Amino acid sequence: MPVDLGSTGNTGITAGAYGRLLKHLGIEAEVTVWDRMQQLAVPDERVLQALHIDTRGVWLGTPDNRPNRDLEGDSYVDEWGVVRARPEGGLYYDVVKSPLSGEITESDLRAFDWPDGADPGRFRGIAERARMLRNETPYAVVFHAAAGFLTRSQYLRGFEDWFTDLVADPDLLGQIMDHTLEVQLETTAIGLREVGQYIDVMMFGDDIGVQYGPMVSPEMYRRLLKPRQKKLFELAHSLTSAKLLYHTCGSVVELIDDLIEIGVDVLNPVQVSAAGMDTAVLKARFGDRLSFWGAIDTQTVMPRGTPEDVRAEARRRISDLAPGGGYVLDTVHNIQADVPAENIVALYDEAVTFGRYPLKR
Repeated sequence: MPVDLGSTGNTGITAGAYGRLLKHLGIEAEVTVWDRMQQLAVPDERVLQALHIDTRGVWLGTPDNRPNRDLEGDSYVDEWGVVRARPEGGLYYDVVKSPLSGEITESDLRAFDWPDGADPGRFRGIAERARMLRNETPYAVVFHAAAGFLTRSQYLRGFEDWFTDLVADPDLLGQIMDHTLEVQLETTAIGLREVGQYIDVMMFGDDIGVQYGPMVSPEMYRRLLKPRQKKLFELAHSLTSAKLLYHTCGSVVELIDDLIEIGVDVLNPVQVSAAGMDTAVLKARFGDRLSFWGAIDTQTVMPRGTPEDVRAEARRRISDLAPGGGYVLDTVHNIQADVPAENIVALYDEAVTFGRYPLKR
């Protein structure tokens, strides 16, 4: 049974947890952050081998023309004009200014300086890395494609205005998402032409779930979001034979049939603490049409449990999801800063010992 750590920006490890893991493993290495907003560390190859990780990632680079620009204090503005800041004592960078919030019109959207999806900095070196991983290593190659058009539209508009627009001005919101989608389509097309022949998995992500259900009603999802996702996924499938891994946090059981219909092959992170996301039920209901990636609880078990609690969690999810194949073990989203190194090691050790086919009963 395969296991993952660090192949994407949604299956990684935060810098604080990674630093303690290095110390626990006795590995001397720099802690290099590659995702500033989430504070994700670049896993050293020695760490990946020590934990028996079966995946290796390929990530898009920083745009040449509009890289992140530091502002006063611990804050910065990204290429979209979104300002993020880390509060004193905080771990992550929160959105503090959305450039399209408030009263706006179609003319404001036309005048907005949208990012260049074809900026060469995004693609520099990705083909070389993907080719090397394909030809020189035994690992599954995972391409983390461009950030989702839905999430980008929320950052641009601001969450309060975004949710208000769903009802008050869905046409305006649709236009914003069309703009963010066009950037993502361009980046995806170029990226997959660079790496499509070398990769096994391509990852796309947009959260459409929250703790207790879908982020929007199923009807709104099918009217506003699903057609745009379908356009993106059809493009991706036309450019590579790689499987499409889709990341959405939250309770999405009501939307899984829709996701399968538009081309999702694998669901991540399988947020088991959310309503209706019981792994045994999900496997029984969708396992003949969908694979699962994640499912190890990061809300309670990983940060607060003992190593034996973590091992029991691993055995439960493997027993539920791995029979017949179709499961990649990983944590639900990134390993957070409060997760003890002992629990990380326990997770991957149990995956290796318990997750061998034929599975133990």
